[in-house]
Amino acid sequence: MVRSHSSSPQVTAGWREWVRLPGLGVNNVKAKLDTGARTSALHAFDLTEFEQDGAEWVRFSVHPWQRSAEDAVFVECPVHDRRVVRSSTGHAQERIVILTDLRLVDRLVTTEITLTRRDEMGFRLLIGREALRQGFVVDASHSYLGGRPTRRVRRRNRGVSSGA
Repeated sequence: MVRSHSSSPQVTAGWREWVRLPGLGVNNVKAKLDTGARTSALHAFDLTEFEQDGAEWVRFSVHPWQRSAEDAVFVECPVHDRRVVRSSTGHAQERIVILTDLRLVDRLVTTEITLTRRDEMGFRLLIGREALRQGFVVDASHSYLGGRPTRRVRRRNRGVSSGA
């Protein structure tokens, strides 16, 4: 489900960017933009599926900081789809797909995101082609073209205590 933004100018993003997922309550998460991946993937854990008003829903937690279990965000949202995704190592896995808003380089788009454990990955969020084709061009020679959060937030993302 990709909306065409042909009337909107394309926005240039770096190969990694700070992203917001406002519908999930995630304000700052460092993401890798990956034109080799079709679907976006979010590090999610403690997945619990349940039914609400006759529809499939999922409850899960997100750790937005790369090397930290602090500040977990707890999310409940409808299941949009289920999909078999093949990882870069060739491993196939069925994943739950959610539909949510994503703010990247000050542009808000709605996109599909699969939920998976990304403990061993360098980024908690991977943004794939389905999201990027909504008006983004990736400049692999740059990072953070959309700006950065405060130094305190960046240090916290790296697992460095801000020291009260």
